[in-house]
Amino acid sequence: MIRRAVVTAGTGGIGLETAKGLARRGFAVTVVGRDPGRGASAVEEIAAVSGGGEPRFVAADLASLDQVRSLAAHLAAEGPLALLVNNVGAMFARRQQTVDGIEGSFAVNHLSPYLLTELLLDRLQTDAPSRIVNVSSAAIKAAKRTFDAVEPPGGYYGFHWYGRAKLANLAYTVHLAERLRGTGVTVFAADPGGAATGMTDGTMTSPTIVSPPLRLLWPLVRRTFERSTAGPASVAARPSVFAATDASLDGRTGLLIGPEARPVPLFRGAADPRAIEKVLRLSRRLAPLEGGHGLQRR
Repeated sequence: MIRRAVVTAGTGGIGLETAKGLARRGFAVTVVGRDPGRGASAVEEIAAVSGGGEPRFVAADLASLDQVRSLAAHLAAEGPLALLVNNVGAMFARRQQTVDGIEGSFAVNHLSPYLLTELLLDRLQTDAPSRIVNVSSAAIKAAKRTFDAVEPPGGYYGFHWYGRAKLANLAYTVHLAERLRGTGVTVFAADPGGAATGMTDGTMTSPTIVSPPLRLLWPLVRRTFERSTAGPASVAARPSVFAATDASLDGRTGLLIGPEARPVPLFRGAADPRAIEKVLRLSRRLAPLEGGHGLQRR
């Protein structure tokens, strides 16, 4: 039987390469993105390498919680689902605010995958064995580990805020893996390492995306990062594909798959019970499952 997979932000970069890798392994892949033109192009590329069912594209702006809810309802109604890859990610040079009134980096990098996952859990459990893969980032090491509010204290610095949102999502991943243990749904995080993508090509060039103490060192750090991101997105997709498909992970859960496509130690801050509880409390308030905008109702 052909198994169905969903990859968010799957019309380009790491997401598209992940979708193609899954298609080669026999999955019928649905990619999610904002641009129907890019979606059609992605479907053509995936179909050309597919060893499984027909690929599909679904349009959704994952910065909008209402669109995430609609997307979840659509995906659940399509039938059995074996795999959800939350690949969406965005780093902003300047502070952005979503249509829900929420800071953009936290909304896109954490709240969107959190809400989509929660709304698809019934579908994934019904269709178990199934897997959830949340794409992480090494930027979590530069993050403030405070989750009392959607925005950390201090000024806006895109790299740090991106890392903080990814850290929140990794903490949620750790929680979810334990919560679903024994249900047949296993949960993994995947760190793609460096990759030359649209996000890194643009945002990373600005020293203002890091806090002032790091700015003198930023040119050196950025050059080091750029050397590490010289590889193609297809290489950066390997950890996600491994986490999604490799038989060595059967029966295991809660692992972080590193850039070499093998399990690596979790970042210690992601397993802090206090941080996990704060992330969950904030997530449930900002992105309620039943609709409405938690931030606007305060």
